[in-house]
Amino acid sequence: MPTLETAIQKIQQLPPEQWQKVIEFIEFLEYQSSQQQKTPKTLDNSQVSFAEAAKEFMGYLDSDLEDLSHNPQYLEELGQ
Repeated sequence: MPTLETAIQKIQQLPPEQWQKVIEFIEFLEYQSSQQQKTPKTLDNSQVSFAEAAKEFMGYLDSDLEDLSHNPQYLEELGQ
């Protein structure tokens, strides 16, 4: 595992123009770490039915088409 000294040596070997990118990346890692600490991941084990989960989408697929099971032409070849 790289040590802090190794990281510092590698940063010092970079051209000075690249140092700002390293600082921005470190700040990103700090931000990411603080966000993970603020919102701990919890598992929600409560069961939700499909109908409840899809409630907001109900009605999107409604159309004027009839149910094919009641279409006589569709049922003519059934079972042959």
